[in-house]
Amino acid sequence: METVRRELKRGTLEMILLTMLDHKDRYGYDIVSTLEKQGGRYFKIKEGTLYPVLYRLEDDGYIDSYRDNPKRGVPRKYYKITDEGKVRLKNLIKEWRSFIQIVDGFLENEETNHEQD
Repeated sequence: METVRRELKRGTLEMILLTMLDHKDRYGYDIVSTLEKQGGRYFKIKEGTLYPVLYRLEDDGYIDSYRDNPKRGVPRKYYKITDEGKVRLKNLIKEWRSFIQIVDGFLENEETNHEQD
């Protein structure tokens, strides 16, 4: 079960990150804590897992980063979605919804088959 959960998380993390950044710019710790708060144990990830995904999204042009310069406190690196990222997110959501419909179809057929047994 843990392997399935890990693979599902990996497959959906890009879409979830882009969705989060579509709502507002965020920094690493904010992303990690929001994932854990909203996703519970299913999306409890370490920053060492998060940053490679963010770097890849940035390299692909889906997000940009910038640093803030506060008068007090530590500067943070923020991430924001780009126009290309918004297009990518729209496509990922469309693919996800199609995937869910297909899986639901299999599950419904399987339930129907078991009821007939």
